Amino acid sequence: MRRLLIAAILAAGVAAVSARQAAPAGYDVYAVRFAHVSYPVASLVRGAEKGRTIDIAFTIWVMRAPGRVVLLDAGFYRDTFLARWKPRDFVRPSDALRRGLGIEPDQVTDIVISHTHWDHADGADLFPRATIWIQKEEYDYYIGPQGEVLHTGGVDADDAKMFAALKDAARVRLIDGDAKEILPGISVFTGGKHTYASQYVGVRTSSGTIVLASDNAYLYENLEKRLPIAQTLDADANVKAQARMLALAATPSLVVPGHDPAVFDRFPAIAPGVATISK
Repeated sequence: MRRLLIAAILAAGVAAVSARQAAPAGYDVYAVRFAHVSYPVASLVRGAEKGRTIDIAFTIWVMRAPGRVVLLDAGFYRDTFLARWKPRDFVRPSDALRRGLGIEPDQVTDIVISHTHWDHADGADLFPRATIWIQKEEYDYYIGPQGEVLHTGGVDADDAKMFAALKDAARVRLIDGDAKEILPGISVFTGGKHTYASQYVGVRTSSGTIVLASDNAYLYENLEKRLPIAQTLDADANVKAQARMLALAATPSLVVPGHDPAVFDRFPAIAPGVATISK
């Protein structure tokens, strides 16, 4: 009997250690800016006055814990986008990670794609060992089985082919729905309706839950004035999603919009173009 009790205690101890290894106490979260461009605020905030512009930040988000480096979005790098948009101070996203945080491309374990727009999805193939996480409804709505574009307004033709190739290589994980914990401490939520099934991320940190909105909330102005993004399939759903983000986060200040350059003023800089979101 005593031996059985000792065995049970040892098994419980092993299980507890395994649980701690599987579920990190908290991620370190960073914003990494790799380019910027002037953009009309009225194209970001519904109802904003015409003529006002903002220097939007093109950003990827890093969630790092022992043994895991997770990105939210992967930026862009193909020449067609550089020629069309002429972003200033552009650095290839993989190089921005190496320069700012010392992360090599093959150290990235996972990439959560918030939606299939080029400026968030194009760089997914820069990271050769990463598993790609994307909403199933988003993927199936925009990308066909041969990498064809099924509906316009969601994915670029070259990126559709890239995603199909990644899927054929068994590197794409399709997420089926809302409020899913896809990795220990990292959950995804739908309903923002920037695209057909855009998603945002809640991540556990030592500061509490941080919500990374991506384009479901472009700017702090969206969140603070309760205004929908200008480019949405459902304005009412977008406002509700933003309210949900504020409720999910540990504090409202830990809901982080996708393109606001003020992120790099509101959070401490640890390197040029890199801000630490978790304390």
